[in-house]
Amino acid sequence: MKADPQYAPEHLALEAVRRLGPEAERWLARMRVERPGAGPDELAALAVKRFTNQARLSGAVSGAAGLPGAVVDVGVLSWTQARMVLHVAAAYGYDPTGAERATELLILQRVHKYAETARTALGVAAGREHASRIFTGASGAPMARVLVTLGVRLAQMAGVRAAKRVVVKIIPLGGMVLGTWANSVATKDLARRTREHYRSR
Repeated sequence: MKADPQYAPEHLALEAVRRLGPEAERWLARMRVERPGAGPDELAALAVKRFTNQARLSGAVSGAAGLPGAVVDVGVLSWTQARMVLHVAAAYGYDPTGAERATELLILQRVHKYAETARTALGVAAGREHASRIFTGASGAPMARVLVTLGVRLAQMAGVRAAKRVVVKIIPLGGMVLGTWANSVATKDLARRTREHYRSR
């Protein structure tokens, strides 16, 4: 993602489905054994609670680490939220390893408004993953600029939209408090949209 920060959300969505989809499948199989009477809403609620708590924790931990910590936090938050979305999709009977989940991730996280534009961007990102220049590092851009671009794109994906939230997360102590709050609010908002999306289909 550092090498291609403009497409960071798409790279993350593709990788999330590849790596986290099977994890969500295993979780669902385990829940069906441990809680045989649980319906989709109950299972989804369990997933939301688990990953909202993880999002809060990552926001608190990263608060004192400056700009790199803020970038890492929004990356971890985006990854945690992707895990939540895929677990909720599994709870409602959707294949968490299906290619369409990457498209839904980008729409639910409001990176793209329409499925067609999300699919196009995913196609571009997938093609760029195979381009040899991706593995040679960022294309001459200063690392600070790359980190800012990466941070902004991942913050957009994670729902941390207000600039002051990202800025305050860079300030020690203030970042710990606000990071916990911002991550929690963004994750709860995404959880609501995700449950509505999969429940209504």
